[in-house]
Amino acid sequence: MTIILKFIEKLAMPHSLAFPRSILFAALLMLGIAPTAWADSIIEPSPGYVTSKPFGRMPDGQLVTLHTLTNKNGVSVSIMDYGATIVKIMAPDRNGQLEDVVLGFDKFSPYLHQTTHMGGTIGRYGNRIAKGQFTLGKTLYQLPLNNGPNSLHGGTRGFDRRMWKFEPVESDIPAVRFSRLSPDGEEGYPGNLYVSVTFSLNDDNELRISYEATTDKVTIINLTNHSYFNLAGGGTILNHILTLHADAFTPVDDTLIPTGEIKDVDGTPWDFREPTLIGLHLQEVGGKPIGYDHNYVLQKGFFSGWSVAAEVEDPKSGRTLTVSTDQPGVQFYTGNFLDGTLTGAGGHVYRQYTGFCLETQHFPDSPNHANFPSTILVPGETYKTSTVYAFGIK
Repeated sequence: MTIILKFIEKLAMPHSLAFPRSILFAALLMLGIAPTAWADSIIEPSPGYVTSKPFGRMPDGQLVTLHTLTNKNGVSVSIMDYGATIVKIMAPDRNGQLEDVVLGFDKFSPYLHQTTHMGGTIGRYGNRIAKGQFTLGKTLYQLPLNNGPNSLHGGTRGFDRRMWKFEPVESDIPAVRFSRLSPDGEEGYPGNLYVSVTFSLNDDNELRISYEATTDKVTIINLTNHSYFNLAGGGTILNHILTLHADAFTPVDDTLIPTGEIKDVDGTPWDFREPTLIGLHLQEVGGKPIGYDHNYVLQKGFFSGWSVAAEVEDPKSGRTLTVSTDQPGVQFYTGNFLDGTLTGAGGHVYRQYTGFCLETQHFPDSPNHANFPSTILVPGETYKTSTVYAFGIK
């Protein structure tokens, strides 16, 4: 065993460009070698690499690993295999100062108990389904009700509360893939769903998230990522400036289920077609609690195709975020339900409006609205979608 470890250690040195250390780390796990202080010391972050280290353990003792993508600019994205969850994104301000621009936790244990879906890969169905019910053919399916009278983000134990299998990726840029089998009947959804999500980071500071899935039975699917962004690295996001390339949105009832209407944003507090302070019209939006939690219909309408969905700027730090996607909608959420009970990375207390989400998606409750884009996946077809989060400086 000592010989094996010394051989792997030699290959894992920073000068060993031909053998990504993420693959070595995966090899250690397959050999049954538990990560140790030694393992952690040889996989410190290095530009252009994927590095991995222990992050915690599941209640059953299963190891949870944190994988970090780092590009040549020092920008990094850390994702753990519990929930295929984004834990940290380090991005520079106009002075080159790196700060974490997503909400998260320094340790693993808080992720087991929080209910905010922070940074997680959401599935089988992102967003809400009314009464947790939908019909395929002549069959009515009932999902767990975990959000008042509705089902939210895949149910009681959605994809962000499951362990994923880590898969190293042979790529010219830092990339990792996570995969899992969602068995037939999991959280009430039909069909065995084979799903993967790939994260990659290029030297233009673009984080691409690519989803892929197949099924052996007709089912529904709507995958997204639930990261909360704060480009200032702390404080409120109400002074961030948002542009949403959407001419319409889907109004909701008191339980945040779409009414089925596609409403023009013109003349409403939901109009972000021009750069607008997030907090400018927030009180007019109403809600319990008050704030944005709405699906926007992107300007390309129901048609597929790549487009810029949103642009955000923090005037104080100069950081910018541009979101591009092939999806027809995006959920804009201002962290209304954050209530100060969670203390995250760096001691930040997560109160209302300390983070915003831009969840690229098909529309909420689509299976119950014939006028919404379909979210049905059938055997023989492959579900594929991608979103890019690009970080910049103004």
